[in-house]
Amino acid sequence: MGFFSVAAHANYSRYFRKLKAVAKKENRCYPVLVLDTGWCVLRYGMALTDYLNYKLYKRTHAERKEYFGAMREEKFYDQVSPPAYKKRFTIKPSFIREFSKYTKREITVPGQDDFDHFCRFLDANPVFMSKPYDGSGGASVKKEKAADITDRKAYFDYAVQNRIFLEELVVQHPDMNVLCPASVNTIRAMTYNDHGTPILLWIGLRVGNGVNPVDNFHAEGMGVTIDPETGKLVGNAIDKDNQEFVVHPTTKVPFDGFQLPCFEEAKQMVLEACLEDNNICMIGWDIALSDKGPLIIEANRWPGFDLVQVLADRGRMDMVRDVLARHYRKDAK
Repeated sequence: MGFFSVAAHANYSRYFRKLKAVAKKENRCYPVLVLDTGWCVLRYGMALTDYLNYKLYKRTHAERKEYFGAMREEKFYDQVSPPAYKKRFTIKPSFIREFSKYTKREITVPGQDDFDHFCRFLDANPVFMSKPYDGSGGASVKKEKAADITDRKAYFDYAVQNRIFLEELVVQHPDMNVLCPASVNTIRAMTYNDHGTPILLWIGLRVGNGVNPVDNFHAEGMGVTIDPETGKLVGNAIDKDNQEFVVHPTTKVPFDGFQLPCFEEAKQMVLEACLEDNNICMIGWDIALSDKGPLIIEANRWPGFDLVQVLADRGRMDMVRDVLARHYRKDAK
């Protein structure tokens, strides 16, 4: 994402409102923070939200350099996951069908599938999820009931026009419902295909806030680090406003030490899946722990580093440097 794209999509009024609140809380001069924001955008390739997410107003020059800003990402992903090959991962219904070994659920795609297929899907799935082909951040994802669709043909036509597909409902593992039953709480695993060797770069859990039906960090969800060896949660959960939670706000279950079910199976699944493509080498996988075992919800060719760096409370340019060193090493085939 280049400078002008970031600038065009920024919510300036919301940002500066939050920056004023930070200035008041930290007893800092607001105009100085405004100027410092601009400096971080130009000097370190940060987006506006990066400045607040990473608390850059508290960081030294050396610390700021180690943060992977949003405006550096495009060049990086163009190298390790070239956009020429992205369609396999960005069109969600195509991905679900092509990677059916890992996604493990039925869908119907009005327009690609005929009306009879659509009706058979509704008959078999009294509750389902509707999603846009290529949405992000949980946008426009809905849980719906087949019984509420009184005019199936009209719904079918609406789905065709708006590029919506229907997906079998994922039932969360009972152990995960203990933590938060309001949403399917997914693992985010970042992997790298190192010339045929799968590398797990980072892994964490996204948890819903107990109110919204999705767990996304950008939809008031929280993130918490996972120990990649044990599958236990480590430390507190943190949301996008840098609020920390020792226990879940609605279920009151402690985060630290919480054991994820079927974790080793989930980890091995993504390490296998990451070798399915030799062009898109770095992928962020969203994994649900269902009542039937782990399954992949979707794959992201451009996984963001915001959750990674917020949870680490430090920049993770070390991850970027490691991936690039592997990608361009001399003995690579």
